Amino acid sequence: MWFGISAAIGNTIAAGIVRAPGDIAQWLPNVYLFFGVWVVGGLYALSGASSMAELGAAIPRSGGQYNFSRRALGEYAGFIVGWSDWLSTCGTAAAVAIVIGEYSGELFPAIAGHVKLIAVLIIAGFFVLQWRGIKWGSGTQLATAAMKTFAFVIVVAACFLWGGHARAAASASVAAAPPLPAGWPLALAILFGLQAVFYSIDGWDGIIYFGEEVRNPGRDIPRAIFGSVATIMGIYLLINAAVLYVLPMSQIAGNTFVLGAAAEKIFGPYGDTIIRAIMVISLLSCLNANQLFCSRTLYAMSCDRLFFRSFTRVNRGGTPTLSLLLSTLVGVLFVLGSFEIVIAMLSFFFVANYTLSYFSLFALRNKEPEMERPYRAWGYPWTTGIALFASALFLIASIVPDLKAAFTTGKVWPPSPAMLALLILLLSYPVFRVMTWFTHRADTDSLN
Repeated sequence: MWFGISAAIGNTIAAGIVRAPGDIAQWLPNVYLFFGVWVVGGLYALSGASSMAELGAAIPRSGGQYNFSRRALGEYAGFIVGWSDWLSTCGTAAAVAIVIGEYSGELFPAIAGHVKLIAVLIIAGFFVLQWRGIKWGSGTQLATAAMKTFAFVIVVAACFLWGGHARAAASASVAAAPPLPAGWPLALAILFGLQAVFYSIDGWDGIIYFGEEVRNPGRDIPRAIFGSVATIMGIYLLINAAVLYVLPMSQIAGNTFVLGAAAEKIFGPYGDTIIRAIMVISLLSCLNANQLFCSRTLYAMSCDRLFFRSFTRVNRGGTPTLSLLLSTLVGVLFVLGSFEIVIAMLSFFFVANYTLSYFSLFALRNKEPEMERPYRAWGYPWTTGIALFASALFLIASIVPDLKAAFTTGKVWPPSPAMLALLILLLSYPVFRVMTWFTHRADTDSLN
């Protein structure tokens, strides 16, 4: 259970909480709306937590949400989830590595300006670490998750203890916050804010990637999921409250490193350095978790013959070596992309996967009513239905701006990140057909 919580914390509390507050404050420069999107994100996670707990406890396989959709909806649905989950996890690893490169340049000026090179080297370093065996990866995860949680608690406490005078001084000397949009621009601002929040909170179900490695999945997977949601949302809400306590909204809006700005008010000129050092540790924990996740997803798909059979190879340390290697290479390719576009695409992938997972719970309750379920989702079908409806609504809203532009102006290119993510999902079908053809041919050759 504790490893599951540490994996969720390590994966979730990372790059999103660094950039998201400044972006959300710029889009929604109102305290109630600023906090509102975070609360909505937390309620969304909570409404889906019990559903994911039931699925994880009933189908304790490593590889994440892929396993649920494959069993409930068939191989193609499973492939869609596995394909998008694997790509989005590799993309998250790349985004995190980029931020580590940016912060490393601030901490050590001699390496500033080499962000992408640093990002590639860090991804390669974790590849070597995890290649040695699962004990190295799991031990690193437990240690870094504990360090980052303790560090954030200290910073939040310091902000509340000594931040009052800093806010009073700042409020007297800065301009007013940017105006709040109205009408359609406000709806878009809320959508963008929710995209940032959904990206930031994703990962609370990290334990499901290690279902086969949990001793008592019927008990510990639900515990780990609820513990992860409570811990992550508690830390996020406290961080945002602490930042608002120290800084006025005008200084938060548009700031890409708002935690550093708040820490400078508390710790003086060393505040920025302290926060960047904490974030580097935090991001290293996230990168380690993502490497663990994506290699297991690809491994599970290969075991089910939805990817090349050779990717089921495991070394003496328990690491799926080829799965880890390909995931690392794809992460390196993502490093070459734009951070903002990657995040917007990933939020669409994440919610699409949750949508299919929640639908899978309905399908399994109907298809396999006698399935052993050590844990049953509380409030079913209402909580699951709310989570499914919210997920579908978010996906529709993400592509509405593109559709509106296409009908009113005829502009269809370049596509938005959400539409680009949708196109990638549509490409999954020909990839699925190619993979099943290859695996079927390989099985036929082996029998001959």
